[in-house]
This record gives sequence, structure tokens and C-alpha cells, in this order.
Amino acid sequence: MFTTRPTLQGTFGMASTTHWLASQSALGVLEEGGNAFDAAVAAGFVLHVVEPHLNGPAGEVPILLAPAGGRVRVLCGQGPAPAGATVAHYRGLGLDLVPGTGPLAAAVPGAFDAWLLLLRDWGTWPLERVLRYAIGYAEHGHPPVERLTQTVETVRELFTREWTSSAAVYLPGGRPPRPGRPFANRTLAATWRRVLAEAAAAGPGREARIDAARRVWREGFVAEALVAAAGRPTRDSSGRTHTGTLGGEDLARFRAHYEEPATHDWREWTVCKPAAWSQGPVLLQQLALLPDGLEYGTADYVHTLVEGTKLAMADREAWYGDADGPEAVPLADLLSASYNAQRRALVGARASRELRPGSPGGRAPRLSAHARAVAAGAPAPAPAAGAGEPTVAPDGFTRGDTCHLDVVDRWGNMVSATPSGGWLQSNPVVPELGFPLGTRLQMTWLDPGLPATLTPGRRPRTTLTPSLALRGGEPVLAFGTPGGDQQDQWQTHFFLAVALRAPVRGGLDLQGAIDAPNWHSESFPGSFHPRGMRPGHLVVEERMPPEVLAALRARGHDLALGPAWSEGRLCAVARDPDTGLLSAGANPRGMQGYAVGR
Repeated sequence: MFTTRPTLQGTFGMASTTHWLASQSALGVLEEGGNAFDAAVAAGFVLHVVEPHLNGPAGEVPILLAPAGGRVRVLCGQGPAPAGATVAHYRGLGLDLVPGTGPLAAAVPGAFDAWLLLLRDWGTWPLERVLRYAIGYAEHGHPPVERLTQTVETVRELFTREWTSSAAVYLPGGRPPRPGRPFANRTLAATWRRVLAEAAAAGPGREARIDAARRVWREGFVAEALVAAAGRPTRDSSGRTHTGTLGGEDLARFRAHYEEPATHDWREWTVCKPAAWSQGPVLLQQLALLPDGLEYGTADYVHTLVEGTKLAMADREAWYGDADGPEAVPLADLLSASYNAQRRALVGARASRELRPGSPGGRAPRLSAHARAVAAGAPAPAPAAGAGEPTVAPDGFTRGDTCHLDVVDRWGNMVSATPSGGWLQSNPVVPELGFPLGTRLQMTWLDPGLPATLTPGRRPRTTLTPSLALRGGEPVLAFGTPGGDQQDQWQTHFFLAVALRAPVRGGLDLQGAIDAPNWHSESFPGSFHPRGMRPGHLVVEERMPPEVLAALRARGHDLALGPAWSEGRLCAVARDPDTGLLSAGANPRGMQGYAVGR
């Protein structure tokens, strides 16, 4: 099969990220003796600088890590709703949905603490050494990608009229960042330098300084500036001006933490995902729904996967969230063989247009009033047809925004992370810090009694969802993609392409699986404000074989042909535990993701 690039192979180390500078920074860490965790943290902070339209320091990150010889863990960098973020408060403001921009949508920032916890517990480098790559690009500039320029141009009027602190960073002299001209964010560089300087007072110990930096973030000058920003009246996507709910105690209480992954065994593989506070188990359920005997790439194959996606996403809408007690997610039932045999029987020869959540363990499904309304055909703005880059509106409202990185080192350590949120179009830049708050609370509901109801102390049900796959109990594959609701569709298609197709040079065909024609369904309520849906709508790359397209139309799918290279921004690394051979691939779509290694 034609591929845009080779699947890289080597024995020393591999990194794949959504931006070439982050990938090369990660490899630079490996070259200087750091491990995969040091490299991932360095790359994560570089992504804050070079993809600020896709993530930021006040966003969030779920991380899957597989230490050599150890078990897979999830490191949760998703912050919860602040103490003041109650349904009553938002309803009292006349809101039916949490806005898609502005401080009302800000959860407690989680990314910074998670990256530092990963570095402290599993890395080997001091914080100042890891941060030097990001500080260098922030201070001296980097060549901006075209999409950054386009994003800033889209929100130019908002920045110049309302969010003037953002204009000061992203419209210097009235001009956006331009490809070919280095773009710097010196305020951000100064923030990190001050964090390092204050952390140095903790003494010479590596771990002590990392913990001190975490305290500076949650209790020091960073926290003070974030709380002040949340309290400033800000025009948001509701068209009105609001202040946020984030307070000092919310920041002081937050700690990133470790969890066990959700897992599913499929053939000889065990796939690991974050639990149902993310949408990660959607991938696992799609595998559980697969019948035997599907031939890869046929119309039957695509149709079956699309219909399985609809069923798994309907279950996501009814059951996923960060809840316990009567509202707890029945994940074991959702992934059980008996439940998915019942669900599989719903897949017919024609494309379904219904939102059909199931009843795991006999429980009655619960949907928000908004989800029921849009599923019944109520008018609501639908998700944007399209692709691996976010859709950004003039008011800053964004869909499908994220970054991703995967790293594996010569010792067998492996990590996969999907940083997102806190992007430049989410909130005004905090003038003292050089970056904005995030908007992850838009993924909660204002209906009481649901697993994903806006609730103080609970995490919003995020779309962020990195992946790790084991074979014979050994970590073999780390992968992921940006794309909001598309993430666990594109990742499922990638994983199956890796698992079902022939090897390349004796190893997994990562690049071929990334380059294969991709698609996504929009037959479920979207996770991003204003949370519309398109029943029966299927977006496919136009290079999908004509006979497959014709067969899908005949089965009732409403096809929207996207550009030939528009679906997915996958990254992947792999390790063969028998030989120690490492491999990597990266997405060519968007012309910025890259894999490097040797």
C-alpha cells in the first residue's frame, strides 16, 4: 500500500507528536540520556508554545504510562468543576448549556500538575532542564503553522474589541503570527522562569524542586493570577458577559493522581484507556461490538463500524461521567460480552438515525433534555463537517481541538498523552502569565441527576483519550489523535488497521494504518457547545474506494465527502518485546505532525 512516509524503525528511541518541534525536542531528551517520561514532559510543554490554538498550560491532559517491567497506569490531569460551579448558579444566569468560551466554562486547570507529577515520579531530569526547550521557543520564537495564523484571524475582532490581553500576545502591531517569521510569547517564558526561580528556593533536590513548582502553580503567583482572571467580567459564546467560578481553594486542593485503566481484551490484544470520566471506553465498546469475519476495508466493514460507533456513543451520552453512588458508570456491564451481544443485534443493513442508549444491568438510560431534543430533530447547530484541525468561530467557540504525543525509549518505557484545553481562543490571555484559562466544563450538563451533570468536585466528561495496547501482557503500542468526538472513532479505525493488516519489515504497519482513508459519524450529540448532532451523517475522505462509497449510500448513510487527507491526526509508537525493535509513525494531514527516532 502507498504510504506518505515510511514506518520508522530503530532500537534507541521513538517519538511521535502533532508538531515536529515537539517530536524533535522529545528525541533530543532521549539523545541526552533522558527516558521516555522526561521526553514526554519536554514535548508537552513545547506543544503549549507551538500549538497554542490546540492546548495551553491551564488546560488538561490524560496520560497513559507503561514503565518498563511495570503495570499500565492512567495519570489524570483533568481538573474538576470548581466549588461554585453548581447547576443552580448557571441556571440562575439564564443558561441552558455551559458556554463554549469564557470563565464560566473553566474547570480547575490540570495539565501543569500532571506533567510535573509524571516528571517527579517517573522521569530522571530536573524541571529546569526539561523546560529549557519550551522556554527557548517561547522566548526566542518558533515558526508558526498556518492554522495558528488562521485561528487568530478568525477571532481578531473578539480580541481587538473585547479580549485585549489576547490581542497583546497574538496580534502584536495588529498582525497575527505569520509563517516564516518567528513568533514569541515572552510573557509565557517569563512565567516559567519565575516558577523555576521560586521553586529553586526549596533546595537542590530534584523532587523537592518539582513539588515546589507545583505549589507555586496552585498557591503562589500563578494561582493568584488565574483566580483574578476568572473574576473578570468576560463576554463569552452566550453573547453575554459573565464572571467565572474558579477560586483559590479550588486550585489549592487539586492534585493530579493515578488510576487503573479501563481495559478490554480483543483477540490477542489488551487495549487500555482512561475510564468513563473520559470517552475512552467508547473505543473498547466498539471492539466489543465487532462481529467475527469482517473483511478489512469493505463496505460491510465500514458500515458495521459506523453503526457500532453510534451505539457506543449513545451509551456514552447516557452513562459516562465522573460519578459514584446511584449515578456511577456501570462500566463492567457496558463492556460485557452479553450486553454487547444484545447491542450488536441492533446493527441492521440500513444506517440508523436514532440515538439508542442501552440498559446495562437492566438500568434505564438517562439522557439530558438537550440530547433528547436534538435526537428528536430539534434545531441546534450541528457539529462542523470536517476534520483533524479544529473548527473555530469568531466568538472563539471551538470544536475538535487537541494535541497528542507518544514516546518509547530503549529501556521499554512507553507513554501516550493527549494534552488539550486552555487554547488561545477559549478565554482572554491572563496578562501576567501569557496563557488563558480553559473551557472543559462545556462538556457537562445542567440537568440534575446525570453522570455528567455539572457538579462541584467532579471532572467533566472529557473527549481526551490516549491509548495503550498490550500483547501477551507486554506493552506494544501507544497511539492517539486530536479531534474531539472523533478521537475514539479514528483511533478504533487505526488500531484495527494495525491489527488486521500485514506487517511491514517484520513489524506493525503504523504509517500505513495512519494513512489509510478515514471517516467519522456525527449521529450523536456533540461534546462541544452548542452540542448539536446530524443523524445519519457520515464524513468520509474522498479517496475512499468508489464502490465502498456507493454501497454506503445505498445503505442509507448521508455521506459528506471531505478532502482526500482530512480525517484524523494520529500519532503512534510501538515496541516489539521479543526483539526490542522500536517503530513510529505520524499523520501527514495538516502538514505538521512528525515521528522521529533511531
